[in-house]
Amino acid sequence: MSTSRKSEESIYRIPPYYYLHVIDQNTNVTRVETGPKTFIRQDNERVVFGPEKMITVPPRHYCIIENPVLKNKEDTVVFDANGQAKLLHADQEIRLAQDPFPLYPGEVLKQPVVALKVVVANAALRLRSILDFEDESGEKRTAGDEWLFEGPGTYIPRKEVMVEETIRATVIKPNQAIKLRARKESLDRDGDARVTGEEWLVKKTGAYLPGAYEEVVDVVNAYVLTEKKALHMRSIRTFKDDFGVVRKNGEEWLTKMSDTETHIPHVYEEVVGVVSITTLTNRQYCIILDPVDENGKPQLGRKKLVKGEKSFFLMPGEHLEKGIQNVYVLGEDEGLILKANETFKDAEQDVERKPGDRWMIRGPVEYVPPVEVEVVTKRQAIPLDENEGIYVRDVKTGKVRAVTGVTYMLNQDEEMWPKELPPTVEGLLATGKDPVADRGDRRATAPAQRDKTRVVTYRVPHNAAVQIYDYKEKKARVVFGPELVMLGPDEQFTQLSLSGGKPKKPNVIKSLCLLLGPDFCTDVIVVETADHARLQLQLSYNWHFEVTTKPEDKTYEVEAAKLFSVPDFVGDACKAIASRVRGAVAGVQFDDFHKNSAKIIRSSVFGFDENQKVRERFSFHQNNLVVTSIDIQSVEPVDQRTRDSLMKSVQLAIEITTNSQEAAARHEAERLEQEAKGRLERQKISDEAEAERSRKELLELQAHSAAVESTGQAKAEAQSRAEAAKIEGEAAVEQAKLKAQATKIEAESELERLTRAREAETKYIREQNELEITKTSQMAAIETGKFKDMVTSIGADTIKAIAVSGPEMQVKLLKSLGLKSTLITDGSNPINLFNTAQGMVGGLVPARSRPVPDSDEEDA
Repeated sequence: MSTSRKSEESIYRIPPYYYLHVIDQNTNVTRVETGPKTFIRQDNERVVFGPEKMITVPPRHYCIIENPVLKNKEDTVVFDANGQAKLLHADQEIRLAQDPFPLYPGEVLKQPVVALKVVVANAALRLRSILDFEDESGEKRTAGDEWLFEGPGTYIPRKEVMVEETIRATVIKPNQAIKLRARKESLDRDGDARVTGEEWLVKKTGAYLPGAYEEVVDVVNAYVLTEKKALHMRSIRTFKDDFGVVRKNGEEWLTKMSDTETHIPHVYEEVVGVVSITTLTNRQYCIILDPVDENGKPQLGRKKLVKGEKSFFLMPGEHLEKGIQNVYVLGEDEGLILKANETFKDAEQDVERKPGDRWMIRGPVEYVPPVEVEVVTKRQAIPLDENEGIYVRDVKTGKVRAVTGVTYMLNQDEEMWPKELPPTVEGLLATGKDPVADRGDRRATAPAQRDKTRVVTYRVPHNAAVQIYDYKEKKARVVFGPELVMLGPDEQFTQLSLSGGKPKKPNVIKSLCLLLGPDFCTDVIVVETADHARLQLQLSYNWHFEVTTKPEDKTYEVEAAKLFSVPDFVGDACKAIASRVRGAVAGVQFDDFHKNSAKIIRSSVFGFDENQKVRERFSFHQNNLVVTSIDIQSVEPVDQRTRDSLMKSVQLAIEITTNSQEAAARHEAERLEQEAKGRLERQKISDEAEAERSRKELLELQAHSAAVESTGQAKAEAQSRAEAAKIEGEAAVEQAKLKAQATKIEAESELERLTRAREAETKYIREQNELEITKTSQMAAIETGKFKDMVTSIGADTIKAIAVSGPEMQVKLLKSLGLKSTLITDGSNPINLFNTAQGMVGGLVPARSRPVPDSDEEDA
């Protein structure tokens, strides 16, 4: 509504540099009215735009006008026949700094006023032509052409040109290069023709500004080569490198410090990796697989031995077999097993070696194997004590033997042979328990790992035996302790599996050695009496093995083998003894057995001799086991009723014994109580008599104390009064002495004060006088010096002239008057002739011109 109201106004005041658009409704022609002006609108006219400020383009700025007006050569607007300004439709015009101008009807300000682009040094604008035109230098540009506007400078835009981007120069540092790619066929800055997609390097140090059809792919840093590093390069196409060598596609080579100190990879070569130098000491060597010959050609399938001291780079395609290896230094107790892989002649031993041959060299020697030889293993001499050994197998014959007690080194046809043992035997050997000291320990322990190539050894304890069976010879031997058993390759231990526990159970105890005793074992058996009373007996047997023959006897081996003829001698003996005891107990009553259990059991086991006496031993002839005694440790009824009755009888006996003991104790207690009462009555009478004697002594002491108390009080009062009077007198005397002393001190103090005051006053006056004298002396010296300086400054002649000027003038005045006078004096008083003359002529001098007399002259 405000716009319509404003357009209906008739008078418009247009300020300077403002304009408005007016449409003539009769002709439909729109014109521009510019200020300063007062516009009066006609009835057939209407203001369609404005007043609006003109567009001002300051220096170094520009704007873009769309649909600009058409101008002639005189730079004036061209109008059609109707007076309408002609427009270049769909065209643009870039207007630079000029006077403020209005927008004609149809013109549009496409881009407001902005500053011109300033291109700094080492930068450029990449421009693209969107229309065909000819620039200021006369060069024709076709639509799609691209070129650079390089700085420093200010870019003046054109309607035919569009700014694609701002390009900044890339700084190339030392040991750097930039990789460029051509976006279109063109010439680079060196004038070389480049095809689309071609890449090249620019290595010149400084700032490089890519061309219009160039793009920077990457900044390439140089690789710094040292004596210990080289570059492994690969060609990605056929080209000639920086050293003038033609490289074929896929070719690989090394670039070393001898070629260049720094290397920037070419665009057609890639760095596979950095190769470090391989250094061998005089104690090292290496074998190179697929070595490269002098012409750089790889010798595939070949090997090359390189000994130290030497440093070299592995060429592409070469690699080390097993890396850098140390020279084999063999001592006197060392050797090497070697194997030939190819036919060659061993120069050291002058022997022709064929593939597969094995031989051994012994130290001391230093050895570097040729490429035709493979080191199978290194052998070390094994020192063996008398009680140590190893199992050795000949790989050619398969024979296994045990080597003990010497220092032995395996040759090329021998190897260590592991001897396998049954798992139970392995466990017994690995636990390391003492068969005698730890025979009651059934706890499982972690077995130690056994070296199976070592000869199996077992220490047979004292009074024990071990049976060893040779499966090759089909023969067994028994070793008695203390002895160290060493198994041969074909020998095995005879394992004992004995009964254990209470009652005895089979296969509880595993052992390799048989203890010969004496020892004991305990068993629990159940028997039944003739009256069907079931009892549980715990019996302990003492046993031992008897070996009566000696090693030199012919029957020694037979008697020794009998010890192991019964696999479980414990279970067999316990079963035999238990059967005898059950048979004997079954024929007697419970009461008889309860009274004579030991005799019945011993007689049943040992039997009777020809004198009807119980024997002392029970022998097992199969294995020479002898049981020497039986200990009955406990007898317990198995039947509950028998156990209850036995318990009742025991309880009744205990109760009877307890009651009798209780009655005796009660009688003794009553007797002791009567004796205690009699002693108490006698003590009470003695205490009363003692109390009466103590009361009598107390009364006597009280009477004596009262007498002493009355006498002591009077005496104490008299003494206290005398002491009080004495103290008062002494106090008065002391007070008088103190007063006299105080008066004396006050007088002395006052005298000292007055003396010090007089001395101080005297000292003050003396110092004041001295100061006054010093002041007067200094003032006199100052005045003297002042007068002296004045006299010196005025001069003696001047003073003399001043002194005689007055009298001379008076004399002259008197002479001029012609007066003569006579002066009579007594000669004692001085006569001031100057004043006399002055007085004589004073009347002639006017009063206002007379000088004021000094005070010194008036006093005179």
